[in-house]
Amino acid sequence: MSGETAKLNAFPVFMRVEGRRVTIVGGGEEALAKARLMAQSSAEIVVVAEAPETALVEWASANGVAIVREAYEAGHLDGAALVFAATGDEASDGAVVADARTRSIPVNAVDRPELCDFFTPALVNRAPVAVAIGTEGAGPILAQMLRAAIDRMLPPSLGRLAALAAAYRDRVETSVPKGAARRRFWKSFFTGAASRAIARCDEASARNAAEGLLSNNGVETGHIALVGAGPGAEDLLTLRAQRLLMEADVIVHDALVPEAVVAMGRRDAERIHAGKRKGCHSKTQAEINELLVELGRAGKRVVRLKSGDPLVFGRAGEEMSALRDAGISYEVVPGITAAFAAAADFELPLTLRGVASSMVFTTGHDLKGRALPDWAKLAISGATVAVYMGRSTAAEVAGRLQDAGLSPDTAVAVVENASLGNRRLAHGTLADLPALSERDDMTGPVLTIIGDAVAGANFDRSEPLAAHKRAAVHV
Repeated sequence: MSGETAKLNAFPVFMRVEGRRVTIVGGGEEALAKARLMAQSSAEIVVVAEAPETALVEWASANGVAIVREAYEAGHLDGAALVFAATGDEASDGAVVADARTRSIPVNAVDRPELCDFFTPALVNRAPVAVAIGTEGAGPILAQMLRAAIDRMLPPSLGRLAALAAAYRDRVETSVPKGAARRRFWKSFFTGAASRAIARCDEASARNAAEGLLSNNGVETGHIALVGAGPGAEDLLTLRAQRLLMEADVIVHDALVPEAVVAMGRRDAERIHAGKRKGCHSKTQAEINELLVELGRAGKRVVRLKSGDPLVFGRAGEEMSALRDAGISYEVVPGITAAFAAAADFELPLTLRGVASSMVFTTGHDLKGRALPDWAKLAISGATVAVYMGRSTAAEVAGRLQDAGLSPDTAVAVVENASLGNRRLAHGTLADLPALSERDDMTGPVLTIIGDAVAGANFDRSEPLAAHKRAAVHV
């Protein structure tokens, strides 16, 4: 291979169509698909079809598109800026193409690349921002796959942010020096406070942020995102979390966050291990709070990456309080908490009509005191209970709940490493749960779900807790 860049046979351009006519010849699915595509623009759409199908008629009526119900003639193309031949018939499409070329009008014949003057791209629309993906007609499905991937990457608010940027363009060119300063300004504009304000539909705050950037020559204040990394599988990360990871200068992550998730951030981002795992704390919570404040004051964009959801046993409350007291900007991005991932692994309904209509998230450590916590009373009344970090306290949890009146036959499901390929599932009853305390082979995070709704789970891939207990006794 020569290593040379391949030449494009169709060069991508953006053509002005505002107020100009686009004529589509055809009355079926192909014509409807092109009409829908062009309806994302400000063009005047005209469909020529002697007997249009019902779906096309209904869509055109709902979207103010004119249908000329006549047999096609070459004169129907007069005045068009673009033409689509979408009859579904090769000979008819060929005739439309010939008529368009006679009038020097660019023409596209649907699904006939050999007849096309131009190709319609798979389009990601964030007007005025647009991303067009083309394959020169060679792989429309591939183009759609790429469009879907890019669409997930771009926030829905990007178009409104771009429109605001256009309003500031002249002022930036006159007040911010060219070169590094101007690049810094626009990078801060598109990734900083202005962008966050637009995302929450607060244009006034976005303009205030832009004015602040103008005053500071594009120097942005620090911002901390408390981000839920989910239960472990990297493809369960939210799209917003992924975008923030790609923008972060620093990633501060907990021990339970897999490397595969941390690696989704920028390669040049600084990574700081914050620890916070049982028996192995590399940093105290106070030290983490101080670190986040220090990074924020240094103007860094920080992702504080927490396992599961930041607001479920993630100590986010302490970190938010420290950031508020220090006047540091922050946001919270939710993640999939372990209870939901564990339930999905078991195909387990956490709520079940007529059986369980409430849920409890707790830790086994809540039962160490003398008083029975309120959540335990809810468990007795039929709630589904998810116990986090409960392997070592399993026997105590089971005993206290049974003493309080919960039936020893209540169903129990246990998941180690929820959502990951190396997850392990076990099931049984409340009477079997003490066996979990003996499972020294379970070194990953363990979540236990207790309640009558657990009986509706799929136990095909699960081992009985009682079997392990009998094996231990036999040895």
